[in-house]
Amino acid sequence: MSSSFQAPKGVSEYVPPRADLFYAIREAFAEQARLAGYGYLELAVFEDTNLFRRGVGESTDVVSKEMYTFEDRGGRSLTLRPEFTATVLRSVLENNLHKQGALPVKVWTSGPAFRAERPQQGRYRQFYQLDLEAIGSEDPQVDAETIAIAANWYRSLGLTRVRLLLNSLGCRECRPAYRALLQDFLRRLDLDEATRARIEINPLRVLDDKRPRVREQLAGAPLMADHLCAACKDHHDRVRGLLADLGIGWEDTPTLVRGLDYYTRTTYEFDHPMLGAQSGIGGGGRYDGLSEDIGGPPLPGIGFGLGLDRTVLALEAEGAAFAAKPRCEVFGVPLGDAAERAMFALVAELRGAGIAADMAFGGKRLKGAMKDADRSGARYAVILGERDISDGVAQVKDLTEGEQTAVPLADITPTLKERLSR
Repeated sequence: MSSSFQAPKGVSEYVPPRADLFYAIREAFAEQARLAGYGYLELAVFEDTNLFRRGVGESTDVVSKEMYTFEDRGGRSLTLRPEFTATVLRSVLENNLHKQGALPVKVWTSGPAFRAERPQQGRYRQFYQLDLEAIGSEDPQVDAETIAIAANWYRSLGLTRVRLLLNSLGCRECRPAYRALLQDFLRRLDLDEATRARIEINPLRVLDDKRPRVREQLAGAPLMADHLCAACKDHHDRVRGLLADLGIGWEDTPTLVRGLDYYTRTTYEFDHPMLGAQSGIGGGGRYDGLSEDIGGPPLPGIGFGLGLDRTVLALEAEGAAFAAKPRCEVFGVPLGDAAERAMFALVAELRGAGIAADMAFGGKRLKGAMKDADRSGARYAVILGERDISDGVAQVKDLTEGEQTAVPLADITPTLKERLSR
């Protein structure tokens, strides 16, 4: 180790070459979002603590146990964002995006989020998410669109083991009666004091409990799917029909509630069975009352958060074929002072033509420079010496096949562009 300092415990960091994959899958998502008409947001990393208390829910583990909260110099309570939806909605309302055009407002963002959790593989204190939201429409087609964007992204990465789990959590019309029924059932179970307190605040959260002892007792719990009102049932059926039309398969999962209080109606999760306990690689749902909860107007919405960290792990677990674009396609090997200056200009020309190019620095000899070329991952090396300059050529070597040919200097860029495009 070259320093006495280390990254804080539980922080996920990425360095080349793994960081190249991280960046590439983010860019692949950006393209999916662009194709569907979603604009990009760059947002605050910390917010007024009450935004998350009111938006995410006091009864959630996120708010009650996991937030990084601090007081600034003005005595204001601030919190590093533990999730994105509340922050995105706050920004949409603050900037009046819902008043500036047709609804829904369609936006996406990405970056780190923070939760004070026990670090383990796939669960970090600083982790990275892609977030996409469609705000201002109750149309089930919007629900299906968000699910399709995520599903298409996973497919574009070459992932084949992703499962879509789907449920409906009802609305403010049908949920109160179900809530009372569920509370009556839960109060009869042998649960610890903290879980009993949760029953009175948000009993649906108890269904999300992963402890085996609790799950055994939940086997006979009433399910929201059996108590949906006619409007919610129709909405859910239409979402499922639209997914079927798109050829997107799903598994009805009536116990799926996810970990946040704001979800209504459509709720879903993407699961990857090769990741063990941290198999949830993304998920989301509808949050039709969240705008009012944080002091805004009635404004329905739906969106998701996809875990970049767990997606990288899923790609590695599957050995998926998706690969980042090479950081170097052509590597320059100059031999001598005059060749260094000419190569520097040639590398700039290659880059201007859209070819990823690098070169050996520091006056290295042929053997050392060719080692650098091999380490760079480049497909071709361009070798340029004093005699080559006088002859007006450079030697182009295929680093995979080993074949080397002399190419006129004026033709280097078009020749390499043509070869790389094959």
